[in-house]
Amino acid sequence: MTSQTWQSLCDKRYRLSLRLFLLLNAISALFSMALPLYNLRTFTPPVCIIFVLSVILPAWHKFHPKTKINISFISLLFGCLWAWHVVIRARLLSDNASTYLLIALLSVLFLGAIAFSNNIVAFLLHSFPVFAACLWFDGAENGIRLIFTFALPVIGIAIQQAIQRRNDNFARALMQRLMQESKTLNDLSMLDPLTGLYNRRGLQHKLNNLLALDDSSCFVLLLDIDHFKAYNDHYGHMMGDQALIRVSAALRDAVRSRDIVARFGGEEFMILLNNMDLEHARQTAERIRQKVYDLDIPHMFNESVATNVTVSIGIAPLQDSDIDAALSLADKALYEAKHLGRNNILVSGDLQVA
Repeated sequence: MTSQTWQSLCDKRYRLSLRLFLLLNAISALFSMALPLYNLRTFTPPVCIIFVLSVILPAWHKFHPKTKINISFISLLFGCLWAWHVVIRARLLSDNASTYLLIALLSVLFLGAIAFSNNIVAFLLHSFPVFAACLWFDGAENGIRLIFTFALPVIGIAIQQAIQRRNDNFARALMQRLMQESKTLNDLSMLDPLTGLYNRRGLQHKLNNLLALDDSSCFVLLLDIDHFKAYNDHYGHMMGDQALIRVSAALRDAVRSRDIVARFGGEEFMILLNNMDLEHARQTAERIRQKVYDLDIPHMFNESVATNVTVSIGIAPLQDSDIDAALSLADKALYEAKHLGRNNILVSGDLQVA
């Protein structure tokens, strides 16, 4: 998206430069025809062509906005037309040719400097034909002056373009860095800071993406650490946090990389198993239950079940992408699993321990 936005800005700047160039050429051509120097009223063919093209091209581009006009070709064409015009006028002004040539060169240089302040190639293509014509006519008498007049804006625009290119590179790098940091912050906002699992916001984002792409069989698992309030009350919250971290790691290790694992509440977790049948969902739930049990985290207040931390799991199918309905069924199954003595797995609608 960043590259597309940057390219769009470059295209807009390109079009603006071209439109400005054509507008200035139209005004210059009209002025040259209406108020010529030394009252030499001669409508030369090149200046008429310049005026017509300067009016027609913007109108044509308005109806064909996707067609890109080559600004280098246009600048060279107009430069050659202005050089042709200068040659015709200079031949008619034998006495004032030197003054006219200098004024003509300055006019073309001024026009190009405004339109192509950041495009040295277009500026040279537009200005050099007129400079060459002036040098050919008046090189013996004012050659040094003409060269200096031409070289000064060329150097200035070259420096300006180098500065602009450096600024563009800096702006592009800064934009990319900001986009990367924004993505990093967005990713972090989707993760639970304690366990590193998805939080509810991240879970919703992953669910939206998954359900939009995958319509295969999915199962929702809701897990709850047994007697965790008693664990926190008697072992302390720091130990409780450590237990949550270890249980989270066990959950992540027990499922596939494509399955979604999220911290759903304080000691409650949700897992979405995608592209899986019921029997494999049961096996996965059993593997999770066993892995948590094998962590062997001491929990003396869970002695009615075991002497270490355990989890209870409710399973429900995800049908018609209705995640709320699946969560409701899984929650009921989890409640029944706890009611049956904890450290159990129960499938929605099943009254027997899995």
